[in-house]
Amino acid sequence: MSEERNVRDDEETTPPPSGGVSIGAMTGGAVASGPGARAEDRSQRAGAPDPLPDVSGLTVPGSAPGGVSIGAMTGGAVAAGKDSTAVDASVRLTASGRELLTAMGELQRQLPMFARVEGNGVAEVEQELAAVGTALEQTGTAPRTRLERLRDLLRSSTTVVSGLASALAVVQAIEQFLH
Repeated sequence: MSEERNVRDDEETTPPPSGGVSIGAMTGGAVASGPGARAEDRSQRAGAPDPLPDVSGLTVPGSAPGGVSIGAMTGGAVAAGKDSTAVDASVRLTASGRELLTAMGELQRQLPMFARVEGNGVAEVEQELAAVGTALEQTGTAPRTRLERLRDLLRSSTTVVSGLASALAVVQAIEQFLH
């Protein structure tokens, strides 16, 4: 009798398979399935959203017993099963952020052509480019005040680099990034 009771106890404590999650295109992140499961999207995205991926003809595979089945997911973090946890804390630049970094890189490559003379704005531009670039790479965004200061420096006629085409490209990229 006690042996029979043990088998029943084991059967009662064995969790059933989760079996959940079948997506078929998702542009954000975080999915959870199962009792006590947790999925969290702490990722940072900056600027305008990237276009949706082409999912024409997408066939979402069926979810296996106790499993996960995803057909295209541009975010991160999936948790399936009892008390499972998944967290996505990535930093992603959107297209406008990548364009801004590219434009800033081109301008930085041209700055050595100019002498650092007090009042010509080159040192200030270098400082703002460095601060904005670091912030974008580390967090996916930059403080609005820094972006506006860089934009204003590059628009100013007192900054010797303001006449460069690459300076104009940075100004336009900042405008796009801010909107």
